[in-house]
Amino acid sequence: MKKLFILLLLLMGLYSCANTDETENLPPKKTMPADDYIPEAVYRKVSAEEARDLMSAAKSFILLDVRTEAEYKEKRIDGAMLMPDYEVAGRAEAELADKTALIFIYCRSGRRSANAAKELVDMGYTNVYDFGGINDWAYETVSG
Repeated sequence: MKKLFILLLLLMGLYSCANTDETENLPPKKTMPADDYIPEAVYRKVSAEEARDLMSAAKSFILLDVRTEAEYKEKRIDGAMLMPDYEVAGRAEAELADKTALIFIYCRSGRRSANAAKELVDMGYTNVYDFGGINDWAYETVSG
């Protein structure tokens, strides 16, 4: 219940930023059938804590580690899929077929994850969250 409440608060925060005074005089937006809806692909940066809360509330998601194999074996977040940042362009289409899937990305410090997240967004992935580096992850990790 707490997880759902946190997710609702985050969503309410996003929608509360809209200024209705400026949009009242605009013509109504055209609607399209649900089958034709294409969500907007945008880069989203969140904190490690926000990512953990969103993951806890999500039914399913992909956790993407974009570091090297050696870094991955040394320490990673349990359940993470390894796809080094320099392989994202060549592997994403085949291994991440659903471009609307919820994807969380991290690296060591945040530079590679930001680049990989932006690359996925440029490829049309619509639900990508970069939470920076494992150095900022204060939660459980695994090795091996």
